[in-house]
Amino acid sequence: MQISVIIPHLNQPEHLARCLASLMAGQRRPDEVFVVDNGSLALPEAVCATYPGVRLLSEPTPGPGPARNAGIAASTGDVLAFIDADCLADPQWLGVAAREMADPSAQILGGDVRIALKDPHNLSALEAYESIFAYRMDRYIAREGFTGTGNLVVRRPIYDAVGPFAGIGVAEDRDWGRRATAKGYKIRYVADMKAYHPARTSFAEIFRKWDRQTAHDYAQATRGAKGKLKWLLKTLAMPFSVIAHAPQVFASPRIAGLASRFRAVWALFIVRMYRAGLMARLLAGADGARLSGSWNRK
Repeated sequence: MQISVIIPHLNQPEHLARCLASLMAGQRRPDEVFVVDNGSLALPEAVCATYPGVRLLSEPTPGPGPARNAGIAASTGDVLAFIDADCLADPQWLGVAAREMADPSAQILGGDVRIALKDPHNLSALEAYESIFAYRMDRYIAREGFTGTGNLVVRRPIYDAVGPFAGIGVAEDRDWGRRATAKGYKIRYVADMKAYHPARTSFAEIFRKWDRQTAHDYAQATRGAKGKLKWLLKTLAMPFSVIAHAPQVFASPRIAGLASRFRAVWALFIVRMYRAGLMARLLAGADGARLSGSWNRK
């Protein structure tokens, strides 16, 4: 089995160095690695040159989707594995992927993404919040028919059948996964195929993420005749969702300690209030296209 790893990159050379180091330290090394730069101020040539066999490509079309497509086009593996430049691969990541793909019925794999904690005994508010609410691939697969491209493995013929990842105008992981499931392909959640994502360091970073995702959601939700009315009702309900989700924080096994749980609830309140305001701005005519694309280019 030949496994090609594709990593989109944009202005994250230090993260990329750690990502590549984690891949090369794994129990099963990739057969080839493609880092596809998507318009960085400086190409990560020195980082990629540190690891023999890592190929650096460039894709000028904005968006991680086009970058992944370029890496796939250059690759030769019969299994494609995707991880983001700011993620760390668990030492067993590709070994577990190879084990699962040895089963002929396996088509698409979605692994677990956990927060890379600086101090597991003293979580920041954002670490506690994201440990519970971010990157819940098990739920995305079970409830929404997709998995995140930060930890995705697929057979090449299935990728070819589904088609390339979309551009920056849509949530490309959700779009691709739903196209795959619409064609009858199955996404298998693999809990021990782990990757680790650093927690965002500021609320501003989380807000930028929600800018993009909410703009995509608004474009989809308001296509129907009653779309704006439904959006208004969701906007009004958003602040009250904190009360509904607080029990989840205190019951979650993903963090420990009362202090961390209270910090998670506080962060949840801040994020949900921001989302409510953002949803109202979109309903009032804010430019969704600008919100969905601004994160990728200065």
